Amino acid sequence: MTIDQLKDAKIEDLERFAHLIRKRIIEVVSRNGGHLASNLGVVELTLALYKVFDPRQDVIVWDTSHQCYAHKLLTYRWNEFSTLRKLGGISGFNSIKESPLDRFGAGHAGTAVAAGLGMEKGLNLLGQKKNVVVVLGDGALTNGETLESLNQLKSLNSKLKIVLNDNGMSISQNVGALSEAFARLRTNQAYLTFKNLVKKALSVSSMGKNLEEELKRLRESLKQFIQGVDFFEALGLKHIGPVDGHDLKLLVEIFERIRDYDYPVVVHVVTQKGRGYKPAEQNCVFFHSSPKFDPDSGEPVAKEGWLSYSEVFGETLLRLAQKDEKLFAITAAMPDGTGLRKFSEALPDRFVDLGITEQSCVTFAAGLASVGMRPVVAIYSTFLQRAYDQIVHDVALQNLNVIFAVDRAGLVGEDGPTHHGVFDIALFRTVPNSKIFAPRSLQDLVDVLRSVVETNVKGTVAIRYPKQMEPGSFEELWNQSKLIDPFRWEIIKEGKDVAVLAVGAMVQNVLGANLNATVVHVRCVKPLDEETLLRIAETHELIVTVEEGVISGGFGESVLNFLNDKGLVRRVLLIGIEDEFVPHGGREELLKHRKLDPEGIRDRVVSFLRREVGTYGGQVGIWRS
Repeated sequence: MTIDQLKDAKIEDLERFAHLIRKRIIEVVSRNGGHLASNLGVVELTLALYKVFDPRQDVIVWDTSHQCYAHKLLTYRWNEFSTLRKLGGISGFNSIKESPLDRFGAGHAGTAVAAGLGMEKGLNLLGQKKNVVVVLGDGALTNGETLESLNQLKSLNSKLKIVLNDNGMSISQNVGALSEAFARLRTNQAYLTFKNLVKKALSVSSMGKNLEEELKRLRESLKQFIQGVDFFEALGLKHIGPVDGHDLKLLVEIFERIRDYDYPVVVHVVTQKGRGYKPAEQNCVFFHSSPKFDPDSGEPVAKEGWLSYSEVFGETLLRLAQKDEKLFAITAAMPDGTGLRKFSEALPDRFVDLGITEQSCVTFAAGLASVGMRPVVAIYSTFLQRAYDQIVHDVALQNLNVIFAVDRAGLVGEDGPTHHGVFDIALFRTVPNSKIFAPRSLQDLVDVLRSVVETNVKGTVAIRYPKQMEPGSFEELWNQSKLIDPFRWEIIKEGKDVAVLAVGAMVQNVLGANLNATVVHVRCVKPLDEETLLRIAETHELIVTVEEGVISGGFGESVLNFLNDKGLVRRVLLIGIEDEFVPHGGREELLKHRKLDPEGIRDRVVSFLRREVGTYGGQVGIWRS
């Protein structure tokens, strides 16, 4: 069934098709990984919405697009769905490059209301009458951009229709006053009982709409009496709900009712994250962004005895905080993803999850630092981009001591261009007096974090690490940890003809290239280890820099600038992410695709040497001019 067939479909047909959609989503995500729980929760909502609003005629905008899989299946991508998140396949998020029915690309929360307002204004100016519908998650509602845009609806004379998908979760449990208010509204028995009575009366009465109008004032008065002032009504928006987000008949009735409203409306829909798949219902946090799993048992297909950088960061910070009472951990709706769950449970007074509010997280940290605490802000690289101004203005300008744990730095894989963490080096390099550290292994991460904390490295400090797993035991890593000078580079291997300066995790790929080269671990991206760099420049005419980040504004450019300032003319090859957005696909596939894998690095260095000093001998590691 596609959107062509929805208009005339009966409710029982839609219910049967909902089961098929869920089956298809589970089948593909179990093989490819993806956002499972949130997508299973909106199947009925999507079917009802597209039965009433034709996405080919009307404009449907999905915020974040963690819940866009049913949308993709209904909009002519059923057969392509098996390629979800694969290199060359369809994206796990909405993308205007993929389909004209993906009206607005997304991946970061909170953009849909602002985008919808802009679309509505533009369509009006072009003389096109279309409904603009925004599907907004309750997690995204806590985001500042969403709240700013809701505040503008009335003043812009908007007719926006907002479907608030309330499952009580963003990635982890939602936090804050708005979340608590929705929870009260979802569960208040007095209001729900009255609402059900009204629903039954409407269904049996021949008066229908007339009865609804007669009861409208009573219903709204009772709602306000029970719940207090309605947040949306206070902004001048009509608020309907909460309603059962899995009741297809009810959803269709409500969407048909609001279709021709000439004023903004919010339909509050309560859904269950992971609906229809017991493992995801029981553990919706794990199945929010799911790895590959066995669809029968729900058990992940994972390597035994492997640790992620996020886990090791979280465990290390907890050990350090148990000895240092000034350490404080902050995250933005990701206590599990950033490895801070154990920290939050062990030291709840020194942990906060401020929801999807990256800007607030950074300024909150600045406030903590201003009174003598040592805050550690753990946010994925891609999301930290949203707080650039706060890093500059609130932290660096005031010379406050804040550590940024920049998770998922580099190519993250299947989540694609909205989630690749390739801009953080360029971002922090522009911040005066900032320090950027890049550990090359799990052990190095423990050593760097411990050294930064215990030697009290001051100012704006960023520690970047990849979305990657390595074999190991945390107890062994901790027992073997040592204090190091995190500002010094490490010459791992001496070679001839060329020096390769590898940032962080790229060291392993450079070593894997099996080059007869001097290999240097650039543990500190900023400030440069000038002593080591000068020594390298004195003994090598050819220098290669390798970083898993954008070349423009990146580490390689800082090396060129330094050599130029010192009057040292050296031939330098910069390897990194070119001036483009990297697509989605497996992390290893993407590294190969961008020639950041061992073979790609070797090929590029060999070509560089052939161009600069002559032909390259047949035996690995031997250069000749």
